Amino acid sequence: MANILVTGGAGFLGSHLCERLLSEGHDVICVDNFFSGRKDNIRHLIGDSRFEVIRHDIVHPLYVEADLIYNLACPASPVAYQYNPIKTIKTSTVGMVNILGLAKRCRARVLHTSTSEVYGDPEIHPQREDYWGHVNPVGPRSCYDEGKRVAESLCMNYHLAHGVEVRIVRIFNTYGPRMDPNDGRVVSNFLMQALRGEPLTVYGDGSQTRSFCYVSDLIEGFIRMMEQDDEIGPVNLGNPVENTMLELAEAVRDVTDSGSQIAYEPLPQDDPKRRCPDISKAKATLGWSPQVDLRTGLQRTAAYYRETQFGR
Repeated sequence: MANILVTGGAGFLGSHLCERLLSEGHDVICVDNFFSGRKDNIRHLIGDSRFEVIRHDIVHPLYVEADLIYNLACPASPVAYQYNPIKTIKTSTVGMVNILGLAKRCRARVLHTSTSEVYGDPEIHPQREDYWGHVNPVGPRSCYDEGKRVAESLCMNYHLAHGVEVRIVRIFNTYGPRMDPNDGRVVSNFLMQALRGEPLTVYGDGSQTRSFCYVSDLIEGFIRMMEQDDEIGPVNLGNPVENTMLELAEAVRDVTDSGSQIAYEPLPQDDPKRRCPDISKAKATLGWSPQVDLRTGLQRTAAYYRETQFGR
């Protein structure tokens, strides 16, 4: 069993990862500054003798011992990362340097969670790992997009210069229980609006697409990527099934039995028109592909929101 550090461990994805690692018998150190992470996400893990929580911001050096490091620290929703864009950039750059320095000292393997946002508003479809992207370096999303691109570069250069073992995954849209209901992403927006009986806010004409991966599938991808010895990455992790925003809105209305109407708003600046992963590499190197279909995942997420947001 390993001693594993999870940065951003109280976040949506981080809490599910901590839970999975504990279930496999590992000792887990959860590090979070609780900017976008929430104590409620990990409250059920408190009291486990193999689970430790440290309130810490990785922009500052961290001194712990670990065999494996999962770096998930960074706000991921546009609402969160644009709230303090300089802080977002520092987390992905200065914070990444600190985590890689820690890995170098401990001789630990690092899995860095990058993002499909490194592809920007893509000119090829679906997106493959060898595509360099189409990113606006000075736009409102650049604090996140460019920060994550620099983080990938830092990983590769620490690997080449110092022999640090790194793994890089690029996450496409992921959803599920513990996703912040107010984080501004489309699944949580639609579900909360539908459950409240409010209009579903669709930006543009609703023809833009995303692919939606359920959280348990993504965590399985993380584990497989960390445990294999051949592939550094980057490797796309996401669901290759593409849905328009109008199709998603209809699916949400269906699983919530809602009569909510559609409210159209202008498309935000630099919002990608299409986003869908090519997961050929993940299939070939990890034997990984998503297993949970959209309707099942939406039902589980809606049940979580009903219980936590409306059942108190």
